[in-house]
Amino acid sequence: MSKQMAGSSWQIYGLRLSAGASVLFGSATLWALWSMIAVWWFAAPWTSALLVGLLAVALHWLSDLVHQLGHAWAARRVGYPAVALHFWGIFSTTIYPKDEPALAGSIHIQRALGGPLFSLGMSVIGGLWLWMTPDATPAWRWLVWFFFLDNFVLLTLQVFLPLGFNDGATIFYWIRTRDR
Repeated sequence: MSKQMAGSSWQIYGLRLSAGASVLFGSATLWALWSMIAVWWFAAPWTSALLVGLLAVALHWLSDLVHQLGHAWAARRVGYPAVALHFWGIFSTTIYPKDEPALAGSIHIQRALGGPLFSLGMSVIGGLWLWMTPDATPAWRWLVWFFFLDNFVLLTLQVFLPLGFNDGATIFYWIRTRDR
């Protein structure tokens, strides 16, 4: 994994990484939310709660990065690679070349499935982590549940729900287009 400063963007596996200012707001909101949950629901001390909140944010961004790297991996496999990853709010997007030729629907579908496949792998890791830490404190156990559910529901199962901006929308669009 290489990271290098190129102006204001980072590089990882040949992909330019960028982030909008909204990432700060999204991350701060997640951190505050998870910290408050740890205090209110689990009576965690504030120092532990702040750490749990910060770890939740870190686990979310790790999960999102792995998801986008799955898209980039699939894109390379089909011969039409991504050029960048852009992070915004609490989400991210894989960027493809603007001058890319018209591609078959099957190419778009394969690229869209790459992220959820990598997220499914992260879900398995989260499930194993849950299984291996049955005696963790409630706040830490909930953090592991968050990691599992973030990957399984938000980043894997969303493939079955076309929301207009997600992988499911891409897949359903190209399935419908192919059936015409």
